[in-house]
Amino acid sequence: MHKVVVAGGSFAGLTAAFDLKRRLGSDVEVTVISKSDQFVFIPSLIWLVPGWRTESQISFPLAPSFQKKGIRFVHDAIARIEPERNLVHTTNGAEPYDYLVVCTGPYLNFAAVPGTGPEGGYTQSVCNLPHAQIARRRWQEYLRDPGDIVVGATQGASCLGAAYEMALNQAYALVRAGIRDKVQVHFVTPEPYVAHFGLGGIEGGEAAVTRLLEKNQIQVHLNVAVDGITPDKIRLSNGEEIGYRYAALIPPFMGIEAVRNSPGIGDAKGFIPVNDYYQHSQIDNIYAAGIAVALASPDPTPVPTGAPKTAYMSEIMARTAAHNIAARIHKEKLSPVPIVDIQALCLLDAGNTGVFFMVDRLQRKTRRRTIVMPGPMMHVGKFMFEKYFMWKSRGGRTYLP
Repeated sequence: MHKVVVAGGSFAGLTAAFDLKRRLGSDVEVTVISKSDQFVFIPSLIWLVPGWRTESQISFPLAPSFQKKGIRFVHDAIARIEPERNLVHTTNGAEPYDYLVVCTGPYLNFAAVPGTGPEGGYTQSVCNLPHAQIARRRWQEYLRDPGDIVVGATQGASCLGAAYEMALNQAYALVRAGIRDKVQVHFVTPEPYVAHFGLGGIEGGEAAVTRLLEKNQIQVHLNVAVDGITPDKIRLSNGEEIGYRYAALIPPFMGIEAVRNSPGIGDAKGFIPVNDYYQHSQIDNIYAAGIAVALASPDPTPVPTGAPKTAYMSEIMARTAAHNIAARIHKEKLSPVPIVDIQALCLLDAGNTGVFFMVDRLQRKTRRRTIVMPGPMMHVGKFMFEKYFMWKSRGGRTYLP
């Protein structure tokens, strides 16, 4: 029996594990290793901060879902990968593998901009559940003594859609709290223009998002890096200083420490170089999907932005990796899916409205189709997608769109 280890239990990890077991059945033993025992629908963390969602509404335990499909679950942190011996070392042991799929998500590189982050810094984050819980507590404290807000992303950040969602949802939360007229909301971004998103923008996207920002009276600071942060001021690369009472900034991502501690596995930032089969470019029985994959920016900018990696992209990568591992085991034809050819889908929420974006290719010069649809139904659509995705993932129905 072939042994496949999936490192990570979020969007890419779930998809890879369930797809592998469904394709290979009794021919494979699938083991998932995750430092978290919960799946968290990370796009909804923006709603956790103002109290519009609870943890139980946007998460579920991983072990029961995997157990029902005959997948072994190991609740442990990965320490390093030893490809010479086909071993994944964890905090408490080691797991052998014939094939490894790395779906470990990001390391939040707050050290790139000193003063960022909820632990040792002055800014909040919605990149994971523990940080969103801290951000909620700080928000509750903030409402007792409000002042100006700074929201956005630092140089090198890649999750730029979430930065816009944070700003727009915080502005809407101020309206609901009855204090919007007392607060200036600032949006800080390394992008050269609104809705660049690290991929060269989307036709019609800049106008749609600009309207939302203007409607919510959000002051935008474009094409800037964050040079320094104190407990009450943020200094930008253009010389501006912004005072604040509450700040939330998306940091740049790196690969997790375990990959960076494993020579030959990742690049300088700890991301894994892959070919069009999501197979490691040098080690043929290691695959990767999601944020763990090395991806060059499709549109370099004066102030660096990271390449976008959405949940949808993570699913496609994981499905492709699972398909090709199964194909190798069954000696069938492999199926390439170049990263630049993956569609990028985004439902950008603005509290009570939103915008849907779709591009058929990451690289702007090769795109054939784009969709930009603003309106209140996009907020409803994101809410419904959350419910659908949680149902799909809890039941292992990763074959569904």
